[in-house]
Amino acid sequence: MAVIAELTINSEDFDLGRVTSLAGGMHIELERVVPTGGDVMPFFWAKGSNFKRFEHAVRENRIVEELQAVAKVGDRVLYHVYWGDTVSSLTTILTESEATILEAHGNTPWTFRLRFNDHAGLTEFHNLCQEQNIDFHVERIYTLVEEETGVYTFDITPQQQEALVVAVSEGYFEVPRRTTLKEISNQLGISPQAASERIRRGADTVLRKVLLSRSAADLD
Repeated sequence: MAVIAELTINSEDFDLGRVTSLAGGMHIELERVVPTGGDVMPFFWAKGSNFKRFEHAVRENRIVEELQAVAKVGDRVLYHVYWGDTVSSLTTILTESEATILEAHGNTPWTFRLRFNDHAGLTEFHNLCQEQNIDFHVERIYTLVEEETGVYTFDITPQQQEALVVAVSEGYFEVPRRTTLKEISNQLGISPQAASERIRRGADTVLRKVLLSRSAADLD
């Protein structure tokens, strides 16, 4: 089943991010839907005040062959960028994991909404990013069905969901941790042992859904 991931990536990890971040004060948004095969991120919108300075900075970059303003709507300009010898590992990773960019915008950092054919594609994306030392922060992961219904349960109990929400929001999974199991249990009004069981069982269920879910081909 197709899965959607919303995440943030530093602008230094892909060509368009590096090029457009040189001219500060501009907000960039990819023209949706953007294919990752063939031309890589050829169209984007720019919003800001100093377009002359922005265009000069982009055109001066050695990997940009040409930049053309296609249209202006209000305070936004649609550009077509022609790439030269790009070096972005992120765009290669998106292609290899067969990801489709549904939405991407920002400057530093960027927010991406990516669609993968299945959980295996998302896993491939994660592994390739690890190999290339590309850090990203996951905001949400959900299936198309969950997007349509607006329900994101991952088959965990309400108690497990509550414990996971508290753990994530308080920084329990961060390195270093910003909270302790005892502090989480106090917020939930349960024992540390019970809090630990809810967090571990809920996390195990979610991770199995995300990383180990079978596709339709596996059922044949």
